[in-house]
Amino acid sequence: MSENRKPLLGFVSKLPSGTALGNSAKTHCPLCLGLFKAPRLLPCLHTVCTTCLEQLEPFSVVDIRGGDSDTSSEGSIFQELKPRSLQSQIGILCPVCDAQVDLPMGGVKALTIDHLAVNDVMPESLRGEGQGLVCDLCNDREVEKRCQTCKANLCHFCCQAHRRQKKTTYHTMVDLKDLKGYSRIGKPILCPVHPAEELRLFCEFCDRPVCRDCVVGEHREHPCDFTSNVIHKHGDSVWELLKGTQPHVEALEEALAQIHIMNSALQKQVEAVAADVRTFSEGYIKAIEEHRDKLLKQLEDIRAQKENSLQLQKAQLEQLLADMRTGVEFTEHLLTSGSDLEILITKRVVVERLRKLNKVQYSARPGVNDKIRFCPQEKAGQCRGYEIYGTINTKEVDPAKCVLQGEDLHRAREKQTASFTLLCKDAAGEITGRGGDNVQVAIVPKDKKDSPVRTMVQDNKDGTYYISYTPKEPGVYTVWVCIKEQHVQGSPFTVTVRRKHRPHSGVFHCCTFCSSGGQKTARCACGGTMPGGYLGCGHGHKGHPGHPHWSCCGKFNEKSECTWTGGQSTPRSLLRTVAL
Repeated sequence: MSENRKPLLGFVSKLPSGTALGNSAKTHCPLCLGLFKAPRLLPCLHTVCTTCLEQLEPFSVVDIRGGDSDTSSEGSIFQELKPRSLQSQIGILCPVCDAQVDLPMGGVKALTIDHLAVNDVMPESLRGEGQGLVCDLCNDREVEKRCQTCKANLCHFCCQAHRRQKKTTYHTMVDLKDLKGYSRIGKPILCPVHPAEELRLFCEFCDRPVCRDCVVGEHREHPCDFTSNVIHKHGDSVWELLKGTQPHVEALEEALAQIHIMNSALQKQVEAVAADVRTFSEGYIKAIEEHRDKLLKQLEDIRAQKENSLQLQKAQLEQLLADMRTGVEFTEHLLTSGSDLEILITKRVVVERLRKLNKVQYSARPGVNDKIRFCPQEKAGQCRGYEIYGTINTKEVDPAKCVLQGEDLHRAREKQTASFTLLCKDAAGEITGRGGDNVQVAIVPKDKKDSPVRTMVQDNKDGTYYISYTPKEPGVYTVWVCIKEQHVQGSPFTVTVRRKHRPHSGVFHCCTFCSSGGQKTARCACGGTMPGGYLGCGHGHKGHPGHPHWSCCGKFNEKSECTWTGGQSTPRSLLRTVAL
């Protein structure tokens, strides 16, 4: 928008020093900050100078209300209502509240004049603020007197003319200096259509003040009355509206007070939480710095320990190398330069020395490695009451020391998930206690090596790995488990995959007689019978196993797998009878 438009907060901050907002808003323009000059009342009830409004940047708006506009203007009531249609209209924004103001056909100058503000400005002008008042009659010379009867400000020349006219001879004239103590000075409101006539009547039909000429002219047949006679009716209606608005003002003031209280509480809470955050972060930083120093010291100790081991091994190997060279050089010199007798004389000493040197055990590899790793994701306990992370790990997994564990290590069933656990250890046989190793697992059927089973390896981050797979067919499978392309202990191994667990089709009973309710035709897989034509088993009779068992396959274990194959010896129809 235009740079001339200033928000309300900017207006409040730029008021003259020592002037309260309530008083200044009645007499000063929110844009130019000076006394009102031809103030116009906007629909949002804010007052702005005419020249200031004309400097605002207008914009085009679409009005769908037709001729029935909310814009208040002195000439709008004379316009006939237009049909409801889309109309292009010019608008501006209120410089105080940013409300949209649709300008009437006459533009800014057609907006309602704020006569209340005009009357409030006059005492301020009399007290010396502004450029002074101009004569209401000639609009040229500076005011000297005021006619209390006409409520007109007059210059010296117009004042004399006012006295000479017979109609105004006896009007009361007062010097302006005598009016400086007045808080408010009234001024006659003239008709915009007939500027020589004062608005003293009110047209009920048009709902607006009119003059005498208007009554005998355009408002001839309209019901009109003096303003003093109708003010009570219209004033009372405004008072009723005001009574309905005042509770909202109180409610809004209370809401703003609550918002102010909440804002203060919010600020206090933010400051308290910020203090907690700073305290926590400062403590956490100190804990991290302390943990950092511990890790660096631990790293230095590891370096010193490994370096000392390397230096000791180096010294031992250097001494052994010197001994070896001495033995080799002496023996070579003896054999190439010594006589037969000299060789035989020193043979015993040389042989003993060489045999002793050959028996010395030594490692051709460094006794320590450079495997030092920082694990930032591993928990390192607490420091200063804070949970911290980050450890230094020197353990290196040794595939030959890693072990496999689990009940499903060598057995599984088709289409059922089997699993086992890989426990990683270092060369000393201690659990590494960390994850991140490159674990490779392959499970392949012995008769179908080109159809490996899909495996899942879950890193538990503690040195163990959970390995699971689901074989699709029964048979013998070969399992490879490798770390760093080396087999772990026990790898490769075989696992036998059996068919899916078969549930029992019969009942687990003590005997057929009891479970069938005494049916003679009911049979049992145990093969027992009873006298009297009973085809099934009974307690103490021929063929009864003496234990509770399954009627379908005869097994004693209630949780066992059924082994009935549907053969001729145990007709399925009879087993179903038992199951019933």
